[in-house]
Amino acid sequence: MPTSARIVIIGGGVAGASIAYHLAEAGEKDVVLLDRNELTSGSTFHSAGLVGQLRSDPTLTRMNMYSVELYRKLQQGDHPPSWVESGGIRLASSPARLEEIRRQMSWASTFGLPLEELSPTQAQELFPLMDTAGVLGAVYLPTDGYLDPSQLCYSLAAGARAGGVRIFTHTRVLGVVAEGGRVRKVRTDRGDIECEVVVNCGGIYAAEIARMVGVRVPIVPMSHQYVVTEAFLPVAEKVLPSVRDPDLLVYYRPEGRGLLMGGYERHSEPWTATANSYDAVPADFNAKLLPENWSRFEEITLNSAIRVPQMADVGLRKIINGPEAFTPDNEFCLGESEVGGFFVAAGFCAHGIAGAGGVGALMSEWILQGEPSMDVWHMDIRRFGKQYRSPAFTLARTVENYETYYDIKYPNHELTAGRPLRTSPAYSWHQAHGAFFGEKSGWERVNYYESNAARGDESLRPRGWAGQNWSPAVGAEHVQTRAVAGLFDESSFAKLSVTGEGAAAFLEWVCANKVARAVGRVTYTQALNARGGIECDFTVTRVSPEAFFIVTGTAFGNHDLSWLRKQAAARGASDVEISDITGQYATFALWGPKSREILQTLTPTDLGIDAFPFMSAQEITVGNVPVRALRVTFAGEMGWELYASSEYGAGLWAILWEAGEPQGVIAAGYRAIDSLRLEKGYRIWSTDITPETNPFEAGLGFAVKLDKPGGFLGRDAVAAVKAAGVARKLCCIRLSDPLSVVLGSEPVRVADEVVGRVTSGGYGYSVEASIAYAYLPVAFAEPGTSVEIGIFSLWVSGEVSSEPLFDPNGSRITAS
Repeated sequence: MPTSARIVIIGGGVAGASIAYHLAEAGEKDVVLLDRNELTSGSTFHSAGLVGQLRSDPTLTRMNMYSVELYRKLQQGDHPPSWVESGGIRLASSPARLEEIRRQMSWASTFGLPLEELSPTQAQELFPLMDTAGVLGAVYLPTDGYLDPSQLCYSLAAGARAGGVRIFTHTRVLGVVAEGGRVRKVRTDRGDIECEVVVNCGGIYAAEIARMVGVRVPIVPMSHQYVVTEAFLPVAEKVLPSVRDPDLLVYYRPEGRGLLMGGYERHSEPWTATANSYDAVPADFNAKLLPENWSRFEEITLNSAIRVPQMADVGLRKIINGPEAFTPDNEFCLGESEVGGFFVAAGFCAHGIAGAGGVGALMSEWILQGEPSMDVWHMDIRRFGKQYRSPAFTLARTVENYETYYDIKYPNHELTAGRPLRTSPAYSWHQAHGAFFGEKSGWERVNYYESNAARGDESLRPRGWAGQNWSPAVGAEHVQTRAVAGLFDESSFAKLSVTGEGAAAFLEWVCANKVARAVGRVTYTQALNARGGIECDFTVTRVSPEAFFIVTGTAFGNHDLSWLRKQAAARGASDVEISDITGQYATFALWGPKSREILQTLTPTDLGIDAFPFMSAQEITVGNVPVRALRVTFAGEMGWELYASSEYGAGLWAILWEAGEPQGVIAAGYRAIDSLRLEKGYRIWSTDITPETNPFEAGLGFAVKLDKPGGFLGRDAVAAVKAAGVARKLCCIRLSDPLSVVLGSEPVRVADEVVGRVTSGGYGYSVEASIAYAYLPVAFAEPGTSVEIGIFSLWVSGEVSSEPLFDPNGSRITAS
């Protein structure tokens, strides 16, 4: 056992082995991998081994595609993982599922995946065991497959060893030591190892390992079952494909001359986790399974015989019941934690074999280069807020997601577990006035007020899925905001404080725009990574010479806080304090042409354009309430965001409503905000802009100050982009059919060639058009270019438009 290593990986399952393999491939030899037992003795050995590539998340799809490439390569080597490229079929046994798989075909075309639609008869020809009764259609991906998970782990481990990685089994980790905010040492029962980086690949033990350094990894070990039948298939010239029938909750794949069959039952069984305590996985649970639970598996068993009638009669060789680590949103938990050098690759949610190759490549890059090259927001450990420190909340969310794993998630689908949790001071008012709430990052947020629905236009309901979870109230709220004013509760917006002698210099370094302006100035800016990608997107208000106030999106507070703290630590900025102050402030926005008239009746402060210009802030009073007022907008209208200490929140809302109601103000929700911002072309981080996009291609070059003294993080990269010219641009597309509304990720084609993918979109009630945004090659980015967007099985025509579509000169925002 060495006494030191640069990188220590804890966990010898497929995650740890893949990361070790890719580190070695990148030339990093000072790596030690530890396992408490033998390799694959955790969840890996009992995984079903299915490898499906297409996912709703673009990054995960690309990672899975890389996995297939890697498994093909390994299959040709000295330690093959038993990779079988059998192809995969997904069935539709309901009209809604048929719509879903046709939507998936649209996604697939943007990745170049050869997904093809099959008739029930064609699907049966590929999988003759199938009874097609009730099957309406199918899709087939010939490059999907399956393998032996243990053999994959051994294959990756062999490659890692060949590259210099040292692997020690039967070595129990007793502790991880962190000092000065960074990991320093791993303690084992065979001695201590000093190190710079620890990678937690502990599977169902990952949460326990993370607690050694005070990090929360929100996973729950869930009992997941499948069966393997006796041999009953004839020797075939061609291997059968894997099959999924999500309407029946089941999946199948060949296993020798039998079938492996499993699914996701409606009545799940968490293992070890409870609402009042963290998981307590037994210390001796190595290479073990859980007792069979036939009663819980009964629905899956009965369903399996509906689609494959022979399942009713064939003998079963074994039932596998093993714990799998699931996260609250069924996505991986990856990345560097708030403790420097402590990385996590856990929460593989029973689809980790498909992603293992991609996870290893991405995590190796993240560790060695300090950041991943792909947008991994949906898998980043920083997406989980403080509420996930609660075992009860984590358990409730994880169970709900597991039990609805195969459900069709329509747009604006809302989870119900653990609600309500975080509420605005005006929450009771919203309830009393017909609010329809959504949830984001634990916050109850008003999507719209159903009490406004009668004022809307039902004829504008979009076709298909976009018309699900839709209300005419959204249009009413949008239109009245443009006509008079809208009052919005934005208390969920994440708010950060950056203070100290070095605050100004620090923010000038991490922000692409100039933010250390005069006290009272508000600046919109991005924070970039070394490649020039957009890591954060927020406003910065200077409230004093040594204090700055940052406002960012509801779900991005923890991410942005962690990212800023990491940059401060990297620069040794000990004179900077960065804090999350979200809960300290209630936040209400009053936007619309009459917003000044309404607000002026409540304050002695002059709100005129000269006294209170756009993108400025002042400390004022509104009624009896002391308020920090920011003249900013996310609606494209004149108005203010008002920040008051939370104890004043309920009173401030009542004051604003009472003053505005006689003038015609409307209480409005986040769905209206999204429609309003689309018409103005305001970007959303995580969809329109990501760490993979730079400001110039995103149309945000105005917020980049390349001539800032001292430069800024990512300056050289974006300067090179500007000098060379961008290869693509984020374009506004106006569709010809106003009722065909995009949901995101739809393909965009020009002359029958797919050239881009939709980032976001919706309906603009003022411009009376369906709007989509997509990155297109510069050759097709000129206004007037004709395009088509694939919405389910239809191609809808559209045209690239100049933006913004509404109020292009911004006169409504800066009205005097």
